[in-house]
Amino acid sequence: MITTSSSAGIPATLLVIAKAPIAGFAKTRLTPDFSPREAAQLAAAALLDTLRAVRHSGVRHRVVAWTGDLTRAERSDELSTALAEFELIPQRGETFGQRLANAHADAARAGLPVLQIGMDTPQAGPALLAVSATLLLECGDTVLGPAADGGWWALGLTDPRPARTLAEVPMSTAHTGDLTREALSRCGCRVRRLPVLTDVDTADDALTVAREHHGHFSRAVEQLRHHAPA
Repeated sequence: MITTSSSAGIPATLLVIAKAPIAGFAKTRLTPDFSPREAAQLAAAALLDTLRAVRHSGVRHRVVAWTGDLTRAERSDELSTALAEFELIPQRGETFGQRLANAHADAARAGLPVLQIGMDTPQAGPALLAVSATLLLECGDTVLGPAADGGWWALGLTDPRPARTLAEVPMSTAHTGDLTREALSRCGCRVRRLPVLTDVDTADDALTVAREHHGHFSRAVEQLRHHAPA
């Protein structure tokens, strides 16, 4: 994959944590409301929206930390084309927290502050990502975007070393956001708050986000709802 760095744009790295949208591998909490394949189709749509938002954010360097077999993914051809515009690095680590910490360390090798997001917030458009990256640069420290379910959707660091603490934070709980903020504060970070977003974990989340967002994801939700049995 190409390395997308230039002298133009916001001097930061936008890091996307992503997994191949394969049935039974991605977005498993969307079942049984959606079938495993439908859940993977929604994951693919959300990722396509996210990659597009990153490409149009004006952030200088774009990285995807990837896991899974792209050839088996839903919408694999579209994703392959989109990912060609990113630096692709493998996820490393046993737990999700370890993979997050390692991805921050790997992305920081470009020498720029890192704003990390996932593939669960397709409504996070280019303007929000640009504002979030700019706030990270202005505060010169740390930004954290809370999720409505108590987690978080974005983490920006000017120094990658505090990311190591993510390996010790319980993930996917109603207190993950607060625990992450506390852990970062213990590392000496002054954490600035980004807007609260709903991340797509459940079927209700998917419907909520589809109502407030227009893109691949909202169209995929509408199509699946249209074809759902009465």
